[in-house]
Amino acid sequence: MDFEFTEDQNLLAETVQKFMAARYGSESRRAAHKTAGTWSRDVWKALTDIGVVGLLVPAEQGGLEGGPVETMLAMNAFGAGMLLEPFWSSAVFATVLLRRLGGPSAAKLLAALATGDHLAAVAHGEPGARYDFERVQTVARKTQGGWTLSGAKSVVLGGGAADTLLVSARVQGGEGLSVFAVPRTAEGVRLREFPTIDWRGAADVTLEDARVNGDALVGAEGAARKALDDAQDVALAALCADAVGSMKAILEATGKYLQTREQFGQPIGKFQALQHRMADMLIHFEQAKSMAYLAAMQCEAPDATERRKALAAAKVVVGQAGRYIAQQAVQLHGGMGMADELDVSHYFRRLTASELTLGDSDHHLEKFVAASRG
Repeated sequence: MDFEFTEDQNLLAETVQKFMAARYGSESRRAAHKTAGTWSRDVWKALTDIGVVGLLVPAEQGGLEGGPVETMLAMNAFGAGMLLEPFWSSAVFATVLLRRLGGPSAAKLLAALATGDHLAAVAHGEPGARYDFERVQTVARKTQGGWTLSGAKSVVLGGGAADTLLVSARVQGGEGLSVFAVPRTAEGVRLREFPTIDWRGAADVTLEDARVNGDALVGAEGAARKALDDAQDVALAALCADAVGSMKAILEATGKYLQTREQFGQPIGKFQALQHRMADMLIHFEQAKSMAYLAAMQCEAPDATERRKALAAAKVVVGQAGRYIAQQAVQLHGGMGMADELDVSHYFRRLTASELTLGDSDHHLEKFVAASRG
């Protein structure tokens, strides 16, 4: 199998890496965290200027029409730089969902997302559902000239930054799942914004007879289940890529620390016991990197069973590797490892958050076993 990237893919990776190195150091990230919503509109505009915000938007809507491999390369760089801006939630998860749903409403939103002036977030998970993504109790009712929605969505990543919430609901009296494009300013919509453990923005969304127009329904009524599943698969692969980027950065930071921290008159990196621990961390990283490649290649595979097995396996391996590498890095830094001033502690938080998003390792291990049994 050919693992070489194309010239365009290498150029994309280089562009995003250079952007993160030049524009997104620790100080700019801390500044973004202190702003409302914990993200910077200036950084978002800069990402738009280099075209990456429309990476997955079709060409006819003004995007680059990239795919999972291009997403993986961008997310590697964003994970290494711990990007706080809602790229994953808007430019990946929401964008892919709109592409899968199709229709005039989706095309209009995709064109708006490509410009960077409009952001969206997927509001699907509900309180008490944990990782049961089929449990949707939000109800949509037809009204004169539109819809009203009632329900609640929890921990909507990027929800506070979103102009439009893509809300999953069951139409009263109908079957299946539907998705509605709900403006955050719509009557009856309330958001409680908060930062997650790794400083990214999220929101709990409450819909109290929220009123939207008739064209708020995206795609066909009751036919959104497959689109939601497909979008979650691509988003999961992107999460794995983000985590691998963070793992690579924390490995490099730990290696540099071991070469500069001295004890008994020599760098502690010369101690054989610590070299063995670094070697174990590297092995975990290479395994996670390979599984992130697998996830990127399989997240759009036509065979649903094999796709879910590959993605579940990738999430398990990447989650376990991230936990091991982050814990070892903190220990090798000693007490400084958990200091807020050190990036190592922030990588620890990001890897922890990534492992819990869209299902933790235990959840995906169960999915893998179930899929393997048919």
